[in-house]
Amino acid sequence: MPVLVRRRLCVRVLLSLWIDISLFFLEKWSVTHVPHVEIEGQLVGSFDEKAYLSGKQLKPGDDPYRDHAFNLQESDRLGSERAIRDTRHYRCASISFDHDLPPTSIIITFHNEARSTLLRTIKSVLMRSPPSLIQEIILVDDFSSDPEDCQLLTQIPKVRCLRNGRREGLIRSRVRGANAASASILTFLDSHCEVNADWLQPMIQRVKEDHTRVVSPIIDVISLDNFAYLAASADLRGGFDWSLHFKWEQIPIEQKMARNDPTQPIRTPVIAGGIFVMDKNWFNHLGQYDTHMDIWGGENFELSFRVWMCGGSLEILPCSRVGHVFRKRHPYDFPEGNALTYIKNTRRAAEVWMDEYKQYYYAARPSAQGKAFGSIADRLALRRKLNCNSFRWYLENVYPELRIPEQETVYTLLRQGGLCLETHGTESLALAECKGSGLNRPQSQVRVFTPLCCGQKAHYIHITLQARHFSILLCQISTC
Repeated sequence: MPVLVRRRLCVRVLLSLWIDISLFFLEKWSVTHVPHVEIEGQLVGSFDEKAYLSGKQLKPGDDPYRDHAFNLQESDRLGSERAIRDTRHYRCASISFDHDLPPTSIIITFHNEARSTLLRTIKSVLMRSPPSLIQEIILVDDFSSDPEDCQLLTQIPKVRCLRNGRREGLIRSRVRGANAASASILTFLDSHCEVNADWLQPMIQRVKEDHTRVVSPIIDVISLDNFAYLAASADLRGGFDWSLHFKWEQIPIEQKMARNDPTQPIRTPVIAGGIFVMDKNWFNHLGQYDTHMDIWGGENFELSFRVWMCGGSLEILPCSRVGHVFRKRHPYDFPEGNALTYIKNTRRAAEVWMDEYKQYYYAARPSAQGKAFGSIADRLALRRKLNCNSFRWYLENVYPELRIPEQETVYTLLRQGGLCLETHGTESLALAECKGSGLNRPQSQVRVFTPLCCGQKAHYIHITLQARHFSILLCQISTC
């Protein structure tokens, strides 16, 4: 290679590295700023923020974690807005989106949420989203103790408040919000979030391109102790074990190696369920939520299975980031207790969608056996109507990494007196003197029958001997 060509190549490489490094550090130090006062006034209107927040103050000596399972004192100290670091990959800033993206209805359900976190969620949406994309923010107050927690927020432009007349839970509350939404795109948010820069455009773009996509952001962590905003890994997707316990897991290595662009969507078997965007018609077509599930828990599995198995897909978008306060306990009560409610909900999901593989759910969660879960006739009818794929298809095409438990081989020895049932050659069985491993089997694996009959759980075999050969007849009624 000529010297001049090598020099030009080296210059190009060095220039490219310099740009990448500069953008990397710019990304690390960039923050999403609080808007100017005039802009903020246009977004929140005549809403009296100070009066709203001062109406619910932590009293001296009160435990700041008691009511909300996070540090309320620190949340109140932050107020309703703050600058947070832009945690996206630097390449995300160069992505362009359609100019005619459809607007969305933001649906936020809550029950006795702290006023500071609820207001911060709303203001982050208004201040970090293009105004043209926010059709409305629908708050569904799930019978909170103080109706004004929701009603006062309607002074903010675009904010609507729906209040349940009784405790319904997240699932039925979200359905009510979706039914009231006027936009063609639904965005579901939790009530203790902070959205990051340009969080909304990537998700609406993907749904606009294919209405069967259900998309979720990378969910950053907001510390429940000091409310620090912490970037989550961009190499994670949603997964679960056979007990239907959600977990974050690394993208499979072959998928990671095939990703040459860190801004590309990540296929995910399940979503966490708290934050996602979905076409409203598709949401309705797929049967919304299973409204016989209670309060919270398991609905993300039911929705995820249904989306994948009935013609859609689930994605996590690295260029969309939303912070979320992850708590270690639920600060509210479950009418039947947290554990029983979760079992009821996940059992409904397993019975409707997991086919013969539900046996592994029951093996991993034996406490679910015998627990009431209500009628699932309408959800089974929905599955038939939508002509959905099997759970085997889901495992083979969506989540092949979920290992099917190896079933332990159970050996049983049939014996009468000193004779045991043994193989003769490769195609026949016969009675012969017990020998070998048959003599050493545990008693729990030995079936002794006299006369020539044995049974277990209403299933019986009758053996007729002729010169140490036999015939077997399976009966439902014992004649022994």
